[in-house]
Amino acid sequence: MLNQIAKRLMTAIPSIIGVIIVTFLLTRVLPGDTAAYFAGPAASEQAISEIRTKLGLDRSLPVQFVAYVQDLAAGNLGTSLTTGQPVIEDIRARLPASAELTLLGLLFSILVAVPLGILAAVKQGSWIDHLCRIVATAGVSLPVFFTGLLLVYVFYYILGWAPAPLGRLDFFYTSPTTITGFYLIDSLLTGDIEVFRAAWSQIWLPAVTLAIFSLAPIARMTRASMLAVLASDFVRTARASGLKPSKVVMGYAFRNALLPIITTLGMVFSFLLGANVLVEKVFAWPGIGSYAIEALITSDYAPVQGFVLAMAILYVLLNLAIDILYGLVDPRVRLEA
Repeated sequence: MLNQIAKRLMTAIPSIIGVIIVTFLLTRVLPGDTAAYFAGPAASEQAISEIRTKLGLDRSLPVQFVAYVQDLAAGNLGTSLTTGQPVIEDIRARLPASAELTLLGLLFSILVAVPLGILAAVKQGSWIDHLCRIVATAGVSLPVFFTGLLLVYVFYYILGWAPAPLGRLDFFYTSPTTITGFYLIDSLLTGDIEVFRAAWSQIWLPAVTLAIFSLAPIARMTRASMLAVLASDFVRTARASGLKPSKVVMGYAFRNALLPIITTLGMVFSFLLGANVLVEKVFAWPGIGSYAIEALITSDYAPVQGFVLAMAILYVLLNLAIDILYGLVDPRVRLEA
């Protein structure tokens, strides 16, 4: 297992290098002048030129890239011109908010989509099967930002069941003591039930928005994988042996259908990290997605580069986690590796 992890990490190095190069080049060809933006509309050409020289933007691209790589090697992602803080500190402060929202949305979708896909496969052609298809079609048809706005309109404006989308906590509450960075977990660990309720009231609606977006692929893959396994010989043999239907479905069929489902979960998690950007803007969520959008609007290079690099590292770790899960679910995968 350790050799497999080491091999995966080694194969990920070229991908990370490619991400660094492409991100650097893309940020330099984007429209907009960083120096002119931060100098202000009334700034003179001399003032803009001085800011450009101070930021090192007057140097050639190869020189800028070498300086950027040297900073990366030293663990320096640069300084955000918008916040005035080191990018790595901004990402460290905002990443838990994005991770908590994404993981909760994925958890919601798993709790709904996996049982729905199993029931749709077991009762093929029934109303549950048709419901699964409807959910899958609706999930892929609705844009995530539209779903978020619709849920805000219904649950906040009309029904009043959710608070105003103003971030992770209402203004009347202070954030819990930082342990994991996840407000729900930290508030429980510190015994602050009021903050837990306040954090839950703010996070459940954007998490449901992400869950609706990710329901379709999980439900469809679960159904398709279960149908393929239920039609196999060993399942028919298990049924003919007189085993309970629940034992056949969950103990034999579902376990053998897990590998493609795990693969789909990894892909969905990657999609959610991208969809998080829109959801964070809709719900004023202080995550790294909204941080990157704000930096992109102001042509602030360092946060954009730091955001893309952080996402690339998360994808590498995600793929590594999927490989480890493969070995835990099916030891044959570990032996073949």
